Parts: sequence; structure tokens; C-alpha cells
Amino acid sequence: MNYPSSSLIVSVYNRPEALELLLLSLLNQTVLPNEIIIADDGSGQDIVNLIEIFKTKISIPIIHIWHTDIGNRKPTILNKSIAKSKYDYIIQIDGDIIMNKYFIEDHLNFSESGVYLFGSRVNTQKTILESIFKNKTLNFSFFSKGIRRRGRTIRIPTLMNFAKKINRRSSKLRGCNMSFWKKDFITINGYNENLVEAWREDSEMAERLHNSGIIAKRLKFAGIAYHLYHKSQSQTLISINLEIEKETILKKIKYTDKGINQYL
Repeated sequence: MNYPSSSLIVSVYNRPEALELLLLSLLNQTVLPNEIIIADDGSGQDIVNLIEIFKTKISIPIIHIWHTDIGNRKPTILNKSIAKSKYDYIIQIDGDIIMNKYFIEDHLNFSESGVYLFGSRVNTQKTILESIFKNKTLNFSFFSKGIRRRGRTIRIPTLMNFAKKINRRSSKLRGCNMSFWKKDFITINGYNENLVEAWREDSEMAERLHNSGIIAKRLKFAGIAYHLYHKSQSQTLISINLEIEKETILKKIKYTDKGINQYL
């Protein structure tokens, strides 16, 4: 199969035990990306140490992009990291994701010009978190205990042949499981750094993709990802981001004034 060249972008902030499982799941992939970039929003030395260990275990380059921790700046670190990426297709996940072994293959297999992909996630519950870390669990199934949305564990990629393209952003979109062409991302100037903290950065960016003529396709029964439980973050400032997103929708804004162009 002739897949596009790709960069896997992983957004992290501390939590090395979760990143270790993600990197272990990368070792199991049927198809590897051309590089992995750790987009680090100001983690401590534990993350650095872990990355150095995996550089000796993984056959592809691991690039660590880090900036100072002065609060949640996920859009900024993602822009900095994607600016440094060398390849045509971007696969984006969060640092608390365990990838099904076909995860990268599915994203590359269903990539197509003028389209971005978004997948779902299977949520693990707090009750099994300690066991996952202790046993370094990487494999789950429909019958696994302590998971939610277990129907999302089922992989039948041939059903993607019937998937419809979507002209509007889906409410199911999550930045922890999506992929897009780097050139399309640059055309809209990437993530909007006017957003406060890290709420709605993925949906606002997707709105601008649609406004610029890029359409979506949902990975269903493919691109399976398991999300490690964590407490919900504070949303005290989300109203600011909702207003920015609302303006993007109403005015059909295609380009943010504060985006990836700062780092290219």
C-alpha cells in the first residue's frame, strides 16, 4: 500500500505513565509514521527521561518540542510542533491515548485529498486505571471490564467504504483522534492562539477547515483509540472560546491572525 508520508503529533503535559503506554502501543503498530513529535506544554524531567529511553526502542525519529509551563497553551505547542513536522500528513492524538495496533494504518489508509478524518475514543474508567498502569495493558476488547462506549472497540474497516463525507463539523470531533493534510492546516493558519487555555481549539480549527472547503469523514469501526481516565479540567474560561468559535461560524472565518505562521 502506498501511504502518504506522515508525522504523528502527540500533545502531552506531564503524566509520563500514560505516555509510556502510548509509546508502547506505537511499537505494536502495523504501519509506523515517518516521525513522532511530542508536543510538550511544559512537562518536567520525567517526560524527557522517558522520551530518551524510547529513542533507543523505536526505529523512527522522536522529536521533543517543549516550551515553558506558564499555563495551558495547547494550541501554541501544537502549532510549534506541526511547524517542525517534515511530512505531508498529520495524525494527531493526546498523550493519554493507547492506540489499537491498526490505528496509524487506518488513518493513512483512509486519507484522501480535501478531507480530514476524525475518530472516536473508548473511555477507560477510574476503577481499572491502576491495573492498566501496573500491567501495562495495551489490548482491550468489547468484553473488557472498566470501559465505556465498548461498541467503539469493534474494528471492521471495510465498512468505511460506506462512510459519507460531512460538510459540517461534527459534534463528535475530538482532537485526540484526528488527521489532516499539513498544507490544509497551514492554509487556515493552524490552531487559533487567541483561544484561552485549551477548550474548543480542535472544533474551532475544524470550522475553519470547513469554511475553506475541506470536508470531513468520520472513522467508524476503524482508527480505534483508548482514552485513559483523568479528572475533568476546569472550564471557567470556556465562554471566551465559545464566543471566538461562534464568530468563526457566523462570519465563516477561514484564517486566524495568530497561528502557525509565527513558527514557519
